[in-house]
Amino acid sequence: MVSVSLLVVVAAFAGCVRGWGADGHRTVGFIAMEFLTPKTLAFVQNSLGTEFNRSLGTAATWADDVKNEQAFLWSKNLHFVDAEDDPMDGSCSVHELRDCGNQICILAAIANYTTRLVDKSLPATETQIALKFIGELYLLRDISQPLHVEAVAAGGNGITVTCAGKKTNLHAIWDTNMLELNLDAQFGGSVQSYVNSLVSRIQDDDFSEPVSQWLSCTSTTEPFTVVDPSKRALHTTARHPDVARDVRAATITPLACPLVWARESNGFDCTTVFTFRNGTDVCNTGNYLTSAIPVIDLQLARSGLRLATWLNELLDP
Repeated sequence: MVSVSLLVVVAAFAGCVRGWGADGHRTVGFIAMEFLTPKTLAFVQNSLGTEFNRSLGTAATWADDVKNEQAFLWSKNLHFVDAEDDPMDGSCSVHELRDCGNQICILAAIANYTTRLVDKSLPATETQIALKFIGELYLLRDISQPLHVEAVAAGGNGITVTCAGKKTNLHAIWDTNMLELNLDAQFGGSVQSYVNSLVSRIQDDDFSEPVSQWLSCTSTTEPFTVVDPSKRALHTTARHPDVARDVRAATITPLACPLVWARESNGFDCTTVFTFRNGTDVCNTGNYLTSAIPVIDLQLARSGLRLATWLNELLDP
């Protein structure tokens, strides 16, 4: 098992966070396109336009691409939530107030851009930005990556591991390396072949968890509410940077479903992510890779279906 002595938490790693890498993002986007209603599909295609080939799959890396640009530097911390739990001791948890108290995290980001996507007062350019943030980033793409819901070693960025003979870090192998190995070994390196396989498996209900259970939380409006013991008051509002006013904060209502999904992803930190052994090649030794691939398949598949369902609920209720 990984030892605590290897964990070096450095704030600078926050800028390294991506979330499934380019192939994972595209996979989720292309899956989602297969499950949109005609009305939602038309909205998505018209909003994204030819710049993104009218597809969530093509637009899939936009938010990662722009987060280092001056105009979007504020968005870096919206790709994750630092769950202050203890996965190496088998204790995984996510709490909105504890882990996103300032509301500058992925949980509040989903709520913010969900609201903006259907705000009729916004110009088309800002609606497109909201769609790209929801479609690429927040709606179960980044939040479905277990290490985007973990504070330990900056989501694993500070833990050195070896994968297929190359030194890297724990976050990177979950973002990119293990998915790419699986694509090369099983799908000829083709993202589209992988997408086709996952879509077929969704349609055939061929996963460890019934597909119907993936959609147990789909409300785009149900608020998250919790009693804050320190304030003895009902916590129902959040403050979050607004894409149109990036240096100011907009008051929004946090939603229930993002917290449900975050807890789901965070659970894999205890059961799978932190189970590797020090000093081994995690992609060539033991069963770490073979245990991880079904988790990656499951998370990407249900991310795609949930993204489509979320957009359908918003745009074609």
